[in-house]
Amino acid sequence: MKVLVVGSGGREHALAWKLAHAPGLAQLHAAPGNPGIAGLGDCHPIRAEDGEGLLGLARSLDADLVLIGPEAPLVAGVADQLRHAGIAVFGPGRDAARIEGSKSFAKEIMLAAGVPAAQRLAVARPPCVLKADGLAAGKGVFVCRTTQEVDVGLRAAAAFGGPLVIEELLEGPEVSVFGLSDGIRVVPLPPVQDFKRIGEGDSGANTGGMGSISPVPPLAADDVEDLVDRVHRPVVAELARRGTPFVGVLFAGLMLTDGGPRVLEFNCRFGDPETQSLLPRLRGDVLTTLAAAAAGDVSGADLAA
Repeated sequence: MKVLVVGSGGREHALAWKLAHAPGLAQLHAAPGNPGIAGLGDCHPIRAEDGEGLLGLARSLDADLVLIGPEAPLVAGVADQLRHAGIAVFGPGRDAARIEGSKSFAKEIMLAAGVPAAQRLAVARPPCVLKADGLAAGKGVFVCRTTQEVDVGLRAAAAFGGPLVIEELLEGPEVSVFGLSDGIRVVPLPPVQDFKRIGEGDSGANTGGMGSISPVPPLAADDVEDLVDRVHRPVVAELARRGTPFVGVLFAGLMLTDGGPRVLEFNCRFGDPETQSLLPRLRGDVLTTLAAAAAGDVSGADLAA
């Protein structure tokens, strides 16, 4: 199988590394890739957001599967461009990718699907959490425990432009739970815990991620299956009901509160840095499963660690 990985980060390097060990891999390509990926396959100087360029590359390579890593090209509809041209793609189309591209849309989907989530607030009053509605590379969330932090958070969130989402502040361990979907079915993947804050002792501002670990001590395999039943499968079903099936990895950021799990956010792709901790743990044929998802049927797939 000829595979094209789209992206240039640590996530894409981890995906390329995992795919390089797949028995069914014939050729590995990346666009634009990075030096780590260059040691595993061929890199091509095409930006991840360049849909026309990627379409031309996929055709010239006669790629059997295109795997889109970052959120920006997914939210921009690059997967749709490729699918409409008859190319197999792992990654959701523009409408389904709104689950990450708009916090307000994600709230709408969770409410319709009956998914437990952080409560949305009408007024920014401490304690609360302020979130930029659109993509912010993991830097658009501001935890506010004081009036001063609310003032600072409002100004910082406004800098991203667009609407603002205000939520209750939840307490508890945070975990990342992934479900691989073909648009109907969802295959659970092992959980990961990432560490976002820039300073020692988990202090300072949020980043896109300073590091991650897996397994996550609070969660057993049965717990993950239960979370996927309560969170991922209802969301995938709601998106399918709306005519916008989600094909790819649905990544739920969850807080394990005393009152039960609550969704903080959804992402429409593998996490970075979480993928670097997740993929080494997966058993089974990852490439075949990704291709099966792109083809619309992951029945019987099992990638449990």
